[in-house]
Amino acid sequence: MSITKPPLNVGKRERTKAANRDAILKAGRRVFARLGVEATTVRDIIRETDLAAGTFYNYFKSKEEIFQAIADESARRFRPKLAKVREQALTLQDYIRVAYGEYFKWLKEENQEDIRNGAPHAALIGVRVDTPEMHAIFDEIRNDLEAIAKQARIALSDSEYFTAAAIGIARELGDHMLQRRPIDVEGATEFATRLLLEGGGALARKTD
Repeated sequence: MSITKPPLNVGKRERTKAANRDAILKAGRRVFARLGVEATTVRDIIRETDLAAGTFYNYFKSKEEIFQAIADESARRFRPKLAKVREQALTLQDYIRVAYGEYFKWLKEENQEDIRNGAPHAALIGVRVDTPEMHAIFDEIRNDLEAIAKQARIALSDSEYFTAAAIGIARELGDHMLQRRPIDVEGATEFATRLLLEGGGALARKTD
């Protein structure tokens, strides 16, 4: 998980606040990966930082707030990759394959440190579907699919369900991909692509 450094022209107080927040998020990610979200307590996360409890609570009031912040920052880092997918995709099949490839590669990179440390709950840390950033990603993917399908004269019977299925497959396969050794990004990409295209074939049909 990368740290967003504040600009140099920002005051010392603001830099300290940004550094403390980043330290909490990094600690939270490590603890969530090690213990699992359900088993983690705020006290566990505080112990992973050099901050006093009083300072900690100036930033977050619960582990749920920390988890959502991690999720949103993860989603923000992934969103630029969707632009790359749009640039490379010429067909609906291309878009799906490239999108899965970029996601699984990004997921592996995001979790490298936790995987090296043998954290048993590393998979999909920071990836949720009920945050503002994830809602934005959902809408962006749906709009992309609709635009590509229209250009290719393919009718999607329900683009919202199709998008939900695409993201659901990514989450489930990504989870299992990170648990396997070696981590097979290409294999996960091919399997996910075939599963969505073959399983969702009835939802997409050529128009005249």
